[in-house]
Amino acid sequence: MLFKRNGGAAATGEPEFMIVGLGNPGREYEYTRHNTGFLALDRLALENDVQIKKLKFKSLIGDAVIAGHRCLLVKPQTFMNNSGEAVGEIARFYKIKPENIIVIFDDISLDCGKLRVRRKGSDGGHNGIKSIIYHLNSDNFPRIKIGVGAKPHPDYDLAAWVLSTFSKDDMEKLKTAISKACEVLPFILDGDIDSAMNKANCLK
Repeated sequence: MLFKRNGGAAATGEPEFMIVGLGNPGREYEYTRHNTGFLALDRLALENDVQIKKLKFKSLIGDAVIAGHRCLLVKPQTFMNNSGEAVGEIARFYKIKPENIIVIFDDISLDCGKLRVRRKGSDGGHNGIKSIIYHLNSDNFPRIKIGVGAKPHPDYDLAAWVLSTFSKDDMEKLKTAISKACEVLPFILDGDIDSAMNKANCLK
């Protein structure tokens, strides 16, 4: 476990936001690069004293109040390439519009520990994002990208790289980036995504 638990508020009313962390189910994938989104959700859950354990809509789901907003914390259990199946089902059931779906995921184009916030955009070659865009029929959802580093050399197999584990030094960088991602999240929830982008994009 990377983080310690703090207290949180009870969730009431209809969920306003969905916060999705991307990853693959199974202990063998727990600390791999592709599971960075899951690890970020674990941090959010601990900070808000909730558990992400209810199995519904092909996902593990938690219910939290963050910055005064009721949020569903979602870990799709479909494996990465089909993440959109789960996200789409939840969005339709709770009538959550794409711009209120925040996706946290790994990005190999960023150095390990770097953070970027984007308002919307293409999938950038990430299969989990590609699936979500397809099932929402929209790319108009904010995302928090956490750098996991590029392949060691061009011939390195991409699948092998994203399913590899972090070195000790890189894990420390990842922990810091996840903590910072949690710090900028409330700005997105409050509709101030420009501040979230500025704070995240300036982080060293």
